[in-house]
Amino acid sequence: MSAVLALTVRIQREDFDVAAEIAGLTAGRSDIGAVVSFSGLCRDEQGALTALELEHYPGMAEAEIGRIAAEAVERWPLQGLTVIHRHGRIRPGENIVLVVAASAHRQAAFEAANFLMDYLKSRAPFWKKEHRADGSEGGWVEAKETDAQAAERWKSSSE
Repeated sequence: MSAVLALTVRIQREDFDVAAEIAGLTAGRSDIGAVVSFSGLCRDEQGALTALELEHYPGMAEAEIGRIAAEAVERWPLQGLTVIHRHGRIRPGENIVLVVAASAHRQAAFEAANFLMDYLKSRAPFWKKEHRADGSEGGWVEAKETDAQAAERWKSSSE
């Protein structure tokens, strides 16, 4: 039986259930030997934030994340890949992002999940605004140089 790729990319306002997403990706699949997941949560920055507001351009963000997901599928032998990113007002402790990579073997699943998260942290078209607990203007969050540096390791020699 040839492996069938299950690929999901969603950008949504509503929360997601990590366990349900993993179960949905692996249901009825005997060709999957490894599932690696990463879920990112909103943190309160030592009590300084009441929420993080994420904005995106509908259509563009899905297409861009779909492009990088397709690159992951080309690079690693995956049986499944799920990428979910939320937008809107997200409070500390709530889910922001989920990446689930499924493969016959663990190394491919680990590397693909890591690749996707490095991309999402450094180049995905989302803008984040802080809502501060003290009522002051939080402003837009700047990209971190460390995230850009982490993504550099995935560049191929052809780029």
